Amino acid sequence: MVSTRSTEPPDAAWQPWAAIGGFTLLLHFAWEMMQVPLYEGMAAGEHWPAVLWCTRAAAGDAVISIGAYAGAAVRARDRFWLRSPSAARLLVFLSIGLLIAVVLEWLNVHQWARWSYSPRMVTVFGVGLSPLLQWTLLPLLTLWLTRRHLALRGRIIAGR
Repeated sequence: MVSTRSTEPPDAAWQPWAAIGGFTLLLHFAWEMMQVPLYEGMAAGEHWPAVLWCTRAAAGDAVISIGAYAGAAVRARDRFWLRSPSAARLLVFLSIGLLIAVVLEWLNVHQWARWSYSPRMVTVFGVGLSPLLQWTLLPLLTLWLTRRHLALRGRIIAGR
């Protein structure tokens, strides 16, 4: 009798979501801390409140990133679309994340006045260049790290 069982290890239900969220949190927290001088009052403020503010922002970025990945997964009909990424899938992921981030940044600065830019922040159509770069560069790095993580995890589980 021929076995129909796969020799591949089962994928954990929490992957790739945990990897996307974890890498996003780490990368965006570092970015948030580095751009502190570009926001009014942050550089001169107390350290701990700034760390908490940046942690909260990075957690929000992780939620956006997971949502953008989910949007691309729905479009691809595969939660592991990252294993064989295409330009279209990457574009969906980047577009969703960038759109949400830009809208929230604009609302927080211009509508809700939760924060404001220091004179050092270069803006493009009223949105800071730093957040635009953040949501262009870091998502690609997040996907690269996640893809490497998932490939390594698969090799370790399979004993390769």
